[in-house]
Amino acid sequence: MSSSSMNGAHKTSSRSTHAQAILGPELCERLSETKVLLVGAGGIGCELLKNIVLTGFGHITLLDLDTIDLSNLNRQFLFKKKDIKHSKAMVAAQTAGAFNPNVNIHPIHANIKEAQFDIEWFSGFDIVLNALDNLDARRHVNKMCMAAGVPLVESGTAGYLGQVQPLLKDRTECFDCVPKPTPTTFPVCTIRSTPSQPIHCIVWAKSYLLPQLFGEDEDGTDELDEAEKQGENAEEIATLRKEALAYKAVRSALRSAQTTEDVAQRVFKKVFHSDILNLLSMSDMWRARAAPTPLDFSAIQEGRFFIQRPSDSSTTTGSAQIIHFQPANGHANGKTPSTSSSSSSLNGVSGLRDQRALSLHDTLELFISSTNRLAERLRKGEDTISFDKDDDDTLDFVTAAANLRSAAYYIDRKTRWEIKEMAGNIIPAIATTNAIISGLIVLQAVHLLRKSYAQLRNVHVQFKPTNPLSTSTMCPPNPKCGICRDTYTKVLCDPARVTLSELVDGVLGSDKREVSVYEDKRILSDPDWDDNLERTLESLNVGRGKFLTIVDEEEEWGTIVVALSILPPNHPSDGPAYILPSPLPSPPRLKKQESTPPPAPSRKRSAPDDDIVEVGPFVKRAKTDTNGAASILDIASPSKRRKLEEDGLLMLSSKDDKIEDDVIEID
Repeated sequence: MSSSSMNGAHKTSSRSTHAQAILGPELCERLSETKVLLVGAGGIGCELLKNIVLTGFGHITLLDLDTIDLSNLNRQFLFKKKDIKHSKAMVAAQTAGAFNPNVNIHPIHANIKEAQFDIEWFSGFDIVLNALDNLDARRHVNKMCMAAGVPLVESGTAGYLGQVQPLLKDRTECFDCVPKPTPTTFPVCTIRSTPSQPIHCIVWAKSYLLPQLFGEDEDGTDELDEAEKQGENAEEIATLRKEALAYKAVRSALRSAQTTEDVAQRVFKKVFHSDILNLLSMSDMWRARAAPTPLDFSAIQEGRFFIQRPSDSSTTTGSAQIIHFQPANGHANGKTPSTSSSSSSLNGVSGLRDQRALSLHDTLELFISSTNRLAERLRKGEDTISFDKDDDDTLDFVTAAANLRSAAYYIDRKTRWEIKEMAGNIIPAIATTNAIISGLIVLQAVHLLRKSYAQLRNVHVQFKPTNPLSTSTMCPPNPKCGICRDTYTKVLCDPARVTLSELVDGVLGSDKREVSVYEDKRILSDPDWDDNLERTLESLNVGRGKFLTIVDEEEEWGTIVVALSILPPNHPSDGPAYILPSPLPSPPRLKKQESTPPPAPSRKRSAPDDDIVEVGPFVKRAKTDTNGAASILDIASPSKRRKLEEDGLLMLSSKDDKIEDDVIEID
């Protein structure tokens, strides 16, 4: 053997020596053939990709929709400054590929929820590893893995905390077995009219003012309509509607190249002066809270603007430092004094722009600058501009607008750094936590590939120096889970040629029963409404990557979920329009819930002249025939007939039917 081949063999051997010693030669051999899907190439994803490449997973598909930002570089070590604005998946695959040339990495720059990534696609992997920070995407991947029967390792971090959870259908609980908390929301009127906390002003600047001026939202009527339905103050909402309409002229000025006026000053006077005066006209709003102060553009610029918080209110918080906004102290909120030694010592970070507290004058200058920069971008061809924490122009605008609004409402102002964290919903990401979690993911993935299910553990990284790692045994599936307890099946079809009734009848086979059919939250048919049954799936906007849910009306059988995929490429053009699974799905029989026993009869005797009237349940509106007459057959599905007979009622098929038995006829 030549020296070069011996050196090559030595390098190959040394590369996998440690992995073979830890995992064993048999598992290492299997890993080289394992197909793994890694979803996400961010903080956890970069560390995890490095780990599975060095461990020897042979075929890796890496999928991520995001591009690289400057803020990623402090912890996502597969990226460099030159990679900013490039695809995370593409760059990560290129960088990590050099760590182990024996590994095949296939990067995809796309959204995991796209129709092309259907159940057929997921079924091609041996294991899926989640490295996502998006709740909706995590739930989607969880459902796809439950449907395809592919093991999934779920993970997440939050600062020093982290968790790893292996998931396997029918053996462990799934991601949706335990309800997740809903994101915090704020009432519209609080955000738009009566803020009391810095976060209210930040959400207003980011989600309302920025879209109103530079985005697609011209009037915000949908949000106000919803607020009105929720019963919020009608007078307040009417005022907000007038404000929204007034924004159209300001939007036009921002986009017009012929504008000669100071457009930033016009926006300021509209938002921080006129709108506040309109709110002050509603005196009832300010009986129990401090009324805001309209801001004066010229006075702030000249350093002679004062804000004195009303003495009878108690909404101001914080300590009395001139560099922070404290309206009750009576200081001028104008230009920052030229000597800033006191402010430097109080902040301790005077040299850091993002962490420096801005005076009201500085905040106004930032507002003018950022507004003009964003207006210039619109005039150069950008259709809309949305908030991005890594976009300096939008971050400066939100910082300035939020702090100006805070000043008007006597709320403590925040630094640019604090606003970036709050507006971007940023939980500080720590590289060490990502590294620990990534290593734990690989360990749980190895247990799943070995089918060592007794070794599976939920692992938590916690902020406890004496016990930084805690583990718990896997919980069984939640019997009431609407994801992993359903019976999944797959149908390959041409949505343009298959009707809804053909697909449902084909999946149910000879087991004909009354069912309702749903697609996500849409109801497509039920026993009393069959208008869609003869329509094609394509006409119902149901196709590849979608799920049809078939629910038994009698609640005797479990739910069937049909995952739709396309026909194989070699399927003959004149062949059947769909291919059913073999065998057909067999959902479990549900246990009949015992009816609650009726309450004990009252011992109190009714008065002789009491008239007792029993009111029956309301029925759905009956369908009518061509003459407008109610069709009894449409109302009386077999299950409803049985229920009525059990209650001692008889439904006639027509008005001419004869009643043979002794019954009471109800008109």
